[in-house]
Amino acid sequence: MMMKIVGVNGSARAGGNTALLIQTAFEPLVAAGHDCQLIELAGHRVEGCTACGVCRKERDRRCHGRDDYGNEVIEAIDDADAIILGSPVYFADVTAEMKALIDRVGYVSRGNGNMLARKPGGCLVAVRRGGAIHALDTMNHLFLIGEMILVGSGYWNIGIGAASGAVSEDTEGLETMQRLGENLAWVLERFAGGQ
Repeated sequence: MMMKIVGVNGSARAGGNTALLIQTAFEPLVAAGHDCQLIELAGHRVEGCTACGVCRKERDRRCHGRDDYGNEVIEAIDDADAIILGSPVYFADVTAEMKALIDRVGYVSRGNGNMLARKPGGCLVAVRRGGAIHALDTMNHLFLIGEMILVGSGYWNIGIGAASGAVSEDTEGLETMQRLGENLAWVLERFAGGQ
């Protein structure tokens, strides 16, 4: 049974290291017959939650405090069967756009009956040097508070490289992303089989 996986790249650089890591995680999923969509936040405006609370009143699975690309991403995440979030490390955490998206997705989800509950997925990080675990943890918290199923790999979901494309030289990082994709495909297979 084909399922839809959305990978959100929180990098300001489209097609860079984070995109490469997400695409690597997609490979086993595509091989298993799933539809994978990469969403790049680069070049789009995604601003933070205004705490207006309208999403909780309207209960229409949308953010009403902002009219930007964030709503398109929220809709894509809502429609997906599984989610991958990826971010480079900016000053020991995720990018501002990824954090804004996390806040808005989380608030909308919780205000709409935990609409992401039991959706599987994983998070991954591209890093030059430090802060990777903190950034990974930031994204993981969305999954955990949203009652989602957090899928891991054989090591922390981190790829190391500074210049665009440099993570392709991190063999262990790429193997980790492959395993993340394999594990997510395994979970989706179990979901499809009702096990």
